[in-house]
Parts: sequence; structure tokens; C-alpha cells
Amino acid sequence: MNSTISEDIQLLKKNVRDFIQTEVEAVAMQIEEENRIPERIVQLSREMGLFGLSIPEEYGGLGLGMVGKCALYEEIGATHNGYTTLIGAHTGIGTVGIVEMGNEAQKRKYLPDMAAGNRIGAFALTEPQAGSNATNLKTTAVRKGDKYILNGLKHYITNAPEADIFTVMAVTDPSKGAKGITSFIIEKDFPGFHVGAVEKKMGLRGSHSAEIIMEDCEVPVENVLSEEGQGYVNALKILANGRAGLAARNLGSAQKLLDLSMMYAKERVQFNVPIIEHQAVAHMLSEMAVDIEALRSFTYRVAQMVDEGKKVIKEAAMLKLFGSEVYNRVADKAVQIHGGIGYIADYPIERFYRDARITRIYEGTSEIQKNIIIGQLNKEYN
Repeated sequence: MNSTISEDIQLLKKNVRDFIQTEVEAVAMQIEEENRIPERIVQLSREMGLFGLSIPEEYGGLGLGMVGKCALYEEIGATHNGYTTLIGAHTGIGTVGIVEMGNEAQKRKYLPDMAAGNRIGAFALTEPQAGSNATNLKTTAVRKGDKYILNGLKHYITNAPEADIFTVMAVTDPSKGAKGITSFIIEKDFPGFHVGAVEKKMGLRGSHSAEIIMEDCEVPVENVLSEEGQGYVNALKILANGRAGLAARNLGSAQKLLDLSMMYAKERVQFNVPIIEHQAVAHMLSEMAVDIEALRSFTYRVAQMVDEGKKVIKEAAMLKLFGSEVYNRVADKAVQIHGGIGYIADYPIERFYRDARITRIYEGTSEIQKNIIIGQLNKEYN
């Protein structure tokens, strides 16, 4: 893996690791208890450029390729997943659409502030009747002169309460199915745009998800992302682009759990020996390590393919599926190794266990990834 990462990225990776270990980890329990990321941590993240990972240098970002982003996501994933999600959702699905599909005017208008972390990004596709079935959108967009008028509701939108810029999918021509969906860049202050109820979730405390409501929301024509009718294609590209990054964050979390489990297994004594000397525990640790190493190799292989401009529809779906399953398997074993203390909220193991569960659901469920994989396989074997 290190052979594909430049010295500059490795230095940045070390700086991020130090920041995570000394600053974010110090407030991890505070994040969990207060359900918020301290503003000091957000400001330090701005100063480190962490909000600009995906944004080209000409717009104020770090301009990292996918391998570089994964190297940093792996470090960020090793701490509280609420913080991880704030950064990951912004630098992934929150900004990638504008970076990859926006025109020059849109990029110059939005990306500098987003790179600086002064304006947070969010991605709004999911609706009550359109989750895995993403073409079943009910949000409509009707053009009237130099504006589109949007009406509808989105829910489970990560970063919504903090976000300033939203990439929103809406139906402009119901007769065309998926080809009748258009993507828009919407600012939170546009008339008719509202953030609704904040969801109470099992995990990811500090990362907030909410519904967004559009009631005759006025969006300028120049805020169409790409072209009318390209929204569904844009959404698939945005989600596929983010899957390597999500896997890297899962990798960082899984590695953290292995580190904690190894330390505990060496310290905890039962039947007069450290529990790592009991074969049942040793086997669980070995299985965790194998899963993590396989995920690490797979993550950076797909990231390299993305940087080379290769088509990765199948590989990205496989990686998203595998990464979330690995994280969940590792978290389950970590709880078992820690026993009772792994179930107690005063220790981070149970937090990672709860946080891991969402990775099999958001940004495309495990079942949807399998559908994508078999669809691609059928094309290859046709």
C-alpha cells in the first residue's frame, strides 16, 4: 500500500493521525454524551484542510486523488464515527457532485467556501418512498422562467442540520422514469427550503441527520447540476465515487477495534493467563486481522483504479459490501473479546458496535450492492 502513497501524503497522513489521537480522541466521550462535535474540533479540522480533501487546489482544497483520500479517511475512521461521518459525508457525497459535474461558475461559487469548511455539503436523494428504489422519487421540479420550483420531502439526510449546500435530486419529467430526474445545487437560504425534524439514531452521535422540506422552493436555472435529466446518472456516479472512501473509513474503525482488542487480550487475565493465550480468543483476533488486511488491500486497489480513470461500478459495489461486512464482523468479535466491558457505554467498544450497523444500510444497502454486482457480472458473462 505505501508504495502507492507519495511522501507528501504520508506526511499528511501522519499529521492527521496525530490530530485524531491527541485532539479528537480526547473528546470522543464528550461527543457521545452531548451529541455534538465541539466547535474547537471543527475549527481545527478547517485549519488542517480536512473539509477540502476532495476539492482541487485551484478552489482552495487539497486536491487529493482517491488513494490520498483513502489514506486520510483510514486515519479519520479510527476515532468517533460521528466526527468521521461529518467529514466523510461532506468531502464525499456532499462535494463530489459539484467537483465532478459542476460547471466552472458553480465550482467558483461554491467550492472555495466548502473547501475551507465554512459551508458544509450534504446529498439529498432518499425519500419516504424512494430508498433503495431511487427512481421512485416524489419530489418534483417544474421550470418557471429562470427558476425551477421544487416541492417534496427528503429524509435521513446526513449533515442536513449543519449543511449550507445541498445536492438534491428531483423529478423534472415524470414520463421519462430515471431519465426524468435532475440534480440541483440548493442553498439552505433559498425561499421555500426548510430543514425538518432531526432523527434520533442508534449511533453516530454528533453526526446529525434530518428531513428537508421543499415547499415551492425557488432554485435558479443556473443551479442545475450537469444537465436536465442527468440526475439519476449523477447520483449513481456520486455514490460510486464515495464507496472507496467509505470503505477506508470502515477500515480505520476496524483497525482501531483490533488495536483495542489486542491490548485488552494481553492485559485481561482469566484462568491464570492473559486471555490472548486462550485459543478461542486468539482465533477471533486472527480472523479480525485477516479481514482487515483483505479490506486494506481491496480498498487501495479500487482507489488506484479510480485514480487511473477505470470503470469501477462492480468493484466499488463489492468494496462497499465487503467493507461494511468486515467492520460489522470485527465489531462483533471485539465486543465478544471484551466481554461485559465491551457492552458498557463507558468504553468505546459498544459505541463502535452501534455505529458499525449503519454501514450496511446507508449509501446503498448491502443487498443493493449485491444487485449491482450481479448486474455487472451478467453483462460480463453475456
